[in-house]
Amino acid sequence: MMRREIDFLLYDWLDIERLVDLAAFGDQERTDWDAFLNLSEDISENEFLSCYKATDREEPYLDNGQVRVQKDLKAALATYLKAGLHLSALDVENGGMGLPYTVATAAMAELMASNVAGSGFILLSAANTRVITEFGTPAQIASFATPQIEGSALGTMCLSEPDVGSSLGDITTRAVPDGDDAHGMRYRITGQKMWISAGDHDVTENIIHLVLAKAVQPDGSTIPGPKGTSLFIVPKVLPRSMGQVRNDIAVAGLNHKMGYRGTPNCLLNFGEDGGATGWRIGKEGEGLRIMFQMMNEARIGVGLSGAALAYRGYQLARTYAAERIQGRPIHLPSNSRPITINQHPDIRRMLLLQKVISEGALALCLKSALLCDVAQYAENGVEKKNAAALLDLLTPVIKSWPSEQGLMALHQSIQVHGGYGYTRDFDVEQLYRDSRLNPIHEGTTGIQAIDLLRRKILLDEGRTFKIFLETVRNTIKDATSFPDQAAQLSGLCDHFDSLVRAILETESTEDALSNATGFLEAFGHFVIGWIWLDLAMAGERSGDHQIAEVKKWACRYFFAAELSKIPGLLALLENDNSLTRTVPDTVLI
Repeated sequence: MMRREIDFLLYDWLDIERLVDLAAFGDQERTDWDAFLNLSEDISENEFLSCYKATDREEPYLDNGQVRVQKDLKAALATYLKAGLHLSALDVENGGMGLPYTVATAAMAELMASNVAGSGFILLSAANTRVITEFGTPAQIASFATPQIEGSALGTMCLSEPDVGSSLGDITTRAVPDGDDAHGMRYRITGQKMWISAGDHDVTENIIHLVLAKAVQPDGSTIPGPKGTSLFIVPKVLPRSMGQVRNDIAVAGLNHKMGYRGTPNCLLNFGEDGGATGWRIGKEGEGLRIMFQMMNEARIGVGLSGAALAYRGYQLARTYAAERIQGRPIHLPSNSRPITINQHPDIRRMLLLQKVISEGALALCLKSALLCDVAQYAENGVEKKNAAALLDLLTPVIKSWPSEQGLMALHQSIQVHGGYGYTRDFDVEQLYRDSRLNPIHEGTTGIQAIDLLRRKILLDEGRTFKIFLETVRNTIKDATSFPDQAAQLSGLCDHFDSLVRAILETESTEDALSNATGFLEAFGHFVIGWIWLDLAMAGERSGDHQIAEVKKWACRYFFAAELSKIPGLLALLENDNSLTRTVPDTVLI
């Protein structure tokens, strides 16, 4: 589906074969990665894509307290787990394949493009497993990570509550100490968790929940805010030593969604009958810190979802436009033969926009995955530190730019299809609905914007931002074949440098943060501009004339049509930055 593009990004652009120089991947080679990608592509297209429409029509349903998943999706997930593909990036010591996260991410893009609802089960469980293997005790790993590794269990993360979404320090779920055992400190968990993807299902025998809750102190109180929040392992079915009975967890209802319908989304009640049994993972009060590892991984996954859905939408639109006959060129007589719509300039514009968004977003996500590998496994301390810092800076962009712009690309996909695109007979309608979740979950776009400008730039005093600008300027120095684009990007480097320094020098940043979303959107375009220039250079180096032409034209289009939007996106921040904060309530009535 997207294999040719993935191969170009992995091997020609990112040059991931250099990862074999690291001890972690020293016994691997490209043929290993290609075999894994081939198998993943085969299962994605033959098992998951074939039930894409069915999972949308036949939503999960409750059957005597048990959630039932569409049968073909259930079978596809069983095939995926049996093949062990969920173990790709897990380290060998814990039973995984130990592949680079970059390769695993490329395979996940194929799965998401085929059936994003199916990918949700795998993505959550892989992140859950990594949290437990990194922070859990040996007994916790054996009882709660190993079943996920073996494929007999899947995992979730339970953060939000009916009245608490993004402000996780305000959760009210309580954890009362209940002694200890071989698995560590044991607690009774009571409370409600909302929006829990794959919170219940019949795909595996067990579901391992990671639950944020407030540990109750000896006097019966809880510590307010993030410092009072801990993380607990709460399985659906208790360990063998406790009789493998059902834990005190009940599905209070299913949320009926606009898209992603194949993944059950649950309201879960913990402790209707005295308290669900759970074990604390990590120290008390470290819940958010530990959970953010899983959340950051999930945020990259959300961005990847936006990229993958947009990419498939572009492929469908491109194929449809090459086959659909409609209209004639305006310079030919009315009795001339009709032409395929991909020959009309406005259709070509829409296809170009979809191309630069979907391919640019996919490149961004694979670049971030490579930064993950370098940050974890690099043997050069400076390289390792810089990769981690850049990944931290770019995570809000990785999550939000593909999410927001992927919707724009799918909007254009539907438009290319015309009236047919608005019907359920064509996949682009479903792709759009599926993609609409991406700007919301794992932190909305507005939250990502504040995180970028406040925590990643201002609280860091611009240090990592400066490193990033230097990285962009190094790319510009090498772009001798693209002088116009290099000059444009260089000007934007200076613009963002001046803007950030000006914000840092102000006594109050309240107005700037009020317009953080505009900054995030503009910075995201800037980042993708840097990536497209680098992609064009990689295309030139590849020696493949066709690839070189494709990347050159796409780069030209992005710089001409998209980078020119940056001044408008920054207009409020630079020219009237108090407007959104000071607008009277009466105006919004």
